[in-house]
Amino acid sequence: MADIRRAFVFLGLIIAATAVVAQSRGDPARGEAKAKTCAACHGEAERAPLPLTPSLAGQQEEFTVLQMFLLREGVRNVPQMAGMLSGFSDLDLVDVAAYFARQTPPRSNTKPDPGLRARGAALSKAMGCGSCHLADYRGQKQVPLLSNQREDYLVTSLKAYRDNRSTGPDTSMNGVLYRMPDGDIQALAHYLAHQ
Repeated sequence: MADIRRAFVFLGLIIAATAVVAQSRGDPARGEAKAKTCAACHGEAERAPLPLTPSLAGQQEEFTVLQMFLLREGVRNVPQMAGMLSGFSDLDLVDVAAYFARQTPPRSNTKPDPGLRARGAALSKAMGCGSCHLADYRGQKQVPLLSNQREDYLVTSLKAYRDNRSTGPDTSMNGVLYRMPDGDIQALAHYLAHQ
């Protein structure tokens, strides 16, 4: 019963966040001032985020708004983000998302391993990652950009989905990654991080 209640709350918040985005056009200039604290950890255009932290540069606006909305409302639990968005209005979230969405994502500064990258490419194709995240992994609407994300962050996130410690708006990622070995997760993350 608790899972059903959680699903309805989650669905309600998705609808509310989508309505906020649909009714508001984010202003990147206003967002820049509001995003200073965010950028300290999440990075900015051409500056990588801190270890184990996702880059927000170039991220899908709708995805970023939804995630910030869930964090602010306490539905998504990320201890490092506790209270960080408590003073942000819905319009603030839209502005911050617009600011980050218009930035160029940073490129990985590590050299890819050809064997690991090829293995990750084959896994991605077999798993159909491009069907939701698109062929170049740039994401769409509420589906996140994966290309050039930090490899350590991708590994941690993929394992969290696999181990059912993280869920998105639906459980498709949990199902796709169910029982995937660590080595395959590492290969997939390596491939995505080196686009």
